[in-house]
Amino acid sequence: MGIGKVLTIVGVTSFGFLFGFKVLAADTATVAATVTVQNISVTVSDGTVAYGTLAVNTTKSTIAADLNDLQTATNNGNITEDFNIRGQNSTAWTLGATAAADQYIHRFCTATCGTPPTNYTALTTSYQTLGTAVATSGTKTFDLQINTPTSSSSFASQAVDVIVQAVAN
Repeated sequence: MGIGKVLTIVGVTSFGFLFGFKVLAADTATVAATVTVQNISVTVSDGTVAYGTLAVNTTKSTIAADLNDLQTATNNGNITEDFNIRGQNSTAWTLGATAAADQYIHRFCTATCGTPPTNYTALTTSYQTLGTAVATSGTKTFDLQINTPTSSSSFASQAVDVIVQAVAN
């Protein structure tokens, strides 16, 4: 094959590449995509327990006739949640498993909370399970019981709060 024929073929082929391959139509499709940010949220109703003034080494529960104060934790989030619960030390008292000088006991109960401490679990300063797989808008009820110290160095009101935590299930 001669050099002239090769140049002609290359020229025609180049001309076809430059001007010959034209797209005549286009098409698109959409993927519908949505996202929701998870919301982990809990509230406790009524959220207040006033045990009143108690003697040393005395117990009182929220099922007491003069208190009758059942607490209700509600999943206000948008996913299924687990609820945890813990107690705390006060300014003058330490939370413990037994009552002692400046050491008090705080317990919780979630079912068959008849006569304390039957079915009551002692709170600690670490989280413990209160309820699992609580659906959106679902609730978990619980009662509390306190046992004051056997003796106290403080006679001022003590904040013995209980903290409820929600976590993703």
